[in-house]
This record gives sequence, structure tokens and C-alpha cells, in this order.
Amino acid sequence: MKYIFSLISFFLSNVIFAQSNYSIDTSYTIKKTYTKLIKDYPFITIAESQKNTNVTQISDVVYNEGKKRALHFDAFIYKIKKRNPAVIMIHGGGWKSGNKNQMEALAKIIASKGYSCFAIEYRLSLEAKYPEGIYDVKNAIKFIKDNARKFNVDPDKIAILGCSSGGQMAALIGTTNEDSAFDDPTNNSKCSSKVNAIINIDGILAFRHPESSEGEVASFWLGGSYEENPENWKNASALSHTNKNTVPILFINSSIPRFHAGRDDMIKILNQYKIYNEFHTIENSPHSFWFFQPWFDETVNYTTLFLDKIFK
Repeated sequence: MKYIFSLISFFLSNVIFAQSNYSIDTSYTIKKTYTKLIKDYPFITIAESQKNTNVTQISDVVYNEGKKRALHFDAFIYKIKKRNPAVIMIHGGGWKSGNKNQMEALAKIIASKGYSCFAIEYRLSLEAKYPEGIYDVKNAIKFIKDNARKFNVDPDKIAILGCSSGGQMAALIGTTNEDSAFDDPTNNSKCSSKVNAIINIDGILAFRHPESSEGEVASFWLGGSYEENPENWKNASALSHTNKNTVPILFINSSIPRFHAGRDDMIKILNQYKIYNEFHTIENSPHSFWFFQPWFDETVNYTTLFLDKIFK
């Protein structure tokens, strides 16, 4: 019996390794962030994921199988209408940690307001360096457009939302709509990765900026420090690509300046071209505020009002 048990254990361990033969960083989780913040913010609670009968959830949809392993997203679809604006959602974690499940609570409640929301899995820096993660999210956008009817999506109404490092990625994806250099050259989809609005939740807009303090974590994702790879640091900054073609954008920020480095400079450019933009600072809030009440409701309110204004 012990021999049989050992064989089963060996088999299962090899299956698990085969399914996830890449490094996973679990340092950034909602529970660990809560444990860290509760000392200074004793009134907070983790925002709960709410069920809604008008929202259908489809978990672990494979959107790409050509990157050595399958990549997935979770879909949260408002089923009352057949053509909803879509919200592509990118989790944070310093480009190194975090996962798509962290977007579930936001996705469910936004979907209940009349949207199709998609929490995207993308390759993190332990597995793939910049710009591969950008390619992944843009591939997911193309896949969703290719399957717009299945997901009740209006392909001409796509918003991209990201938190923290995901906010940085969302802003970069939204400011490079017309730049084919940021699309995966191996993807043959006829659909574009264009988005029509950006929601940046406490993500930087410029890696090299007086307000920015990005260092080792950014260097790891960008393939070297600024001194070693200045081109990537510039190209990965949404501020570098902001121009007359940039789409409307909403900024929701904590009260910590370094997490909106480059925002005010971007707003100046947006205003120059009369591109609609909003920014809201949640006073006395920490980074990762979107996971917790009472800030979760405030985040949802700013987000849905902006989406309704742009798409409805």
C-alpha cells in the first residue's frame, strides 16, 4: 500500500510540474496586503465578491496556446443584453506577482452594471520579460473581439482597466493603439487590439520621472536598470506615447505620489488635444486600496460613472 501511495504521489507531482513548469511569485495577495495594512487602517474589510443573477461567469477561457503554455481569462458577462461594452482587466503585483483572481470582485460588480468584464492572465517577469506581457493582453483583446458574440461584446466599445503595475500596462496598451510595434508579431488575427478608453488605478505613467521611484522590480521586468536599458524604460512609459490619438482616460489614485508618476504631465497633453480625462485621488488611502472597503465602493463608483459617460 505504501508503494502504491508513493507511486500516486510521484505521478501527481509530475503532473503538477508539467502543468506549471514556470516560477510563481505569491508575495502579492489580497490577504497578505490586508495583514500589512490593517495595523494602520483598522477599519478596513476585504471587499467580497458578490453574485448577481444577471451576470454569467465563465472561468479559465483559453485565449492563447502558443506561448509554451495556455493563457486564460475569466469572463463575467452581463447577460441581459447581447452587445455590451467590454472591460479588459489587468491585475497588479509589480509585474512579478498577483493573478487574475484578484480582479474578480471588481469584475463582477462592474459587469452587473451592464458590461462584459474579462480578468486576464498574462506572463509575469519570472516567466517572460517586457514586452511579452503587453503582447499577452493585446492578444486577449483580439481573441475577445474575434469571439464578440459569444461574450456579448460590442467590439467598438472596449475599455482597459489595470491596477498598480496593471494600471501602467493598461495605460501603455491604450496609448499604443496605432503602433504595431506593440502587437505580438506571431498573432495573425484580423481584429485589432485597439481599445477605446483607459482606466488607470494607481499605475505609473513614466518609469523615469521626478515622482517615480521604480527600481529593482521594474528593472527585472524591463530587462535591466535604466542605465543598462534606457530604451525599454522609455518605451514602456505611457507618457512617451501620449498624443492626439490617445483615448479618454480615468485616473484613480491613492494619496501616495509615486504611484501616479507622469500623470500630471499626461493630463497636460490630453488637455492640449481636448481628450476627455478625469482624475480622482482617494484621500488618506494606501496603495492597493481597491481591494478593501470602504475604498472599493468609491473605486467602483468612479469607474462605472466614467464608463457610462464614454460608452452609454
